[in-house]
Amino acid sequence: MAGAVSDAKVLAALRRLHRELAAFQPPGYGPTVTGPAVASRIFLLGQAPGPHEARLGRPFAWTAGKTLFKWLARATGADEATVRERVYFSAVARGFPGKAKGGGDRVPSPEEILAWRPFIAREVRILQPALVVPVGRLAIGEVLGERPLAETIGRAFQATFHGAAVEVLPLPHPSGASTWYKVEPGRSLLDQALARLAAHPEVRRAFGDGARAQA
Repeated sequence: MAGAVSDAKVLAALRRLHRELAAFQPPGYGPTVTGPAVASRIFLLGQAPGPHEARLGRPFAWTAGKTLFKWLARATGADEATVRERVYFSAVARGFPGKAKGGGDRVPSPEEILAWRPFIAREVRILQPALVVPVGRLAIGEVLGERPLAETIGRAFQATFHGAAVEVLPLPHPSGASTWYKVEPGRSLLDQALARLAAHPEVRRAFGDGARAQA
């Protein structure tokens, strides 16, 4: 009963925060994209939604998302719908920042990242996650500082993230334009990262036998 009451408070706090996020739209950004309010100890931090996510209204809803959920299925044994129900999805920026002049999605500026950061801090305070999974260089930089991918993917880190003591298991960005995770050493390091994720106690707690089967 106590756990159910606690989860209800967490969900209510997240829904209030999501309403505030929906009202926050910096100049040049598309509408805010959030996943569902999930009382999870696993906190996945993406970079920023793309135009398809803005249209569909959920994070990782297009090509990169298909790759990400294939990776997460390897680690958890669960399909996309189940992962979305058991993992909290956040992002460095929560709206589509527009296209870059040279093509591709524009990278949020340091000032824009700073403007979005208080929302992440509040999510962490509400959820008190034990495991943070930053996806891509921008998200990894928010959690661990800028680091070469080859020295980061496949490793576990202990960190303090917005006041919470967490374990960090980074993943590369699953963009179809990226070749890093398709060739060595990225391919082997991704395998190591997913094996660590499958073996993590929070993942096993959330996904049970499916995660154990993958470890």
